[in-house]
Amino acid sequence: MAQINPSILSADFARLAQEAEAVRGSDWLHVDVMDNHFVPNLTLGVPIVESLARATDTPLDCHLMIEDPDRWAPQYVEAGAGSVTFHVEAAAAPVRLAREIRAMGARASMALKPATPIEPYEDLLPELDMLLIMTVEPGFGGQAFLDIMLPKIRRARQLIAKHGLELWLQVDGGVSASTIERCAEAGADVFVAGSAVYGAEDPAEAVAKLRTLAEGASADAWWACRH
Repeated sequence: MAQINPSILSADFARLAQEAEAVRGSDWLHVDVMDNHFVPNLTLGVPIVESLARATDTPLDCHLMIEDPDRWAPQYVEAGAGSVTFHVEAAAAPVRLAREIRAMGARASMALKPATPIEPYEDLLPELDMLLIMTVEPGFGGQAFLDIMLPKIRRARQLIAKHGLELWLQVDGGVSASTIERCAEAGADVFVAGSAVYGAEDPAEAVAKLRTLAEGASADAWWACRH
């Protein structure tokens, strides 16, 4: 089943509790954490995650676009995140970090920038609960989807199938009604959507529409019978 994770990067930060309520039908809330070092933008941190976790029953999917995630990621689990994603480009010891996140009771996820290949990290996949393929350069919302990432999504799904893993494959960046079907056909099953949800007149309806499109595209996809 397709999962839709609205990104609060596109929400009204002055009304985060209400914005979380507006997408109650979503599977997770995607929380982008940026430090203005790993990416050229500065967003929010642990205190906001703690407040948001208290304000909503929807689990939080924290995407850490920060330097030194080995040090900081555990704090986001303590703050209430149900899933924590670190970038392999920033992690000093990704296997150790993934195991620590899991040991604390959260799902461990690893993200790859567009230019980072998946193949060198094949042996790490069993240590993860989710793999995130960035379909834009991380740092800002509202960017155009990079079609050149579709083969990478397909290769990632092939590796997941090769090892028989129950690993979620997430895409983040430019996901909308016009791109989500291509992502689903290629192998993604978790979709982060920012402006496509919070820019809609009815965010909850936008979530439902995206889910329907993704599930329709994945039903007959090449990878569906193996998933």
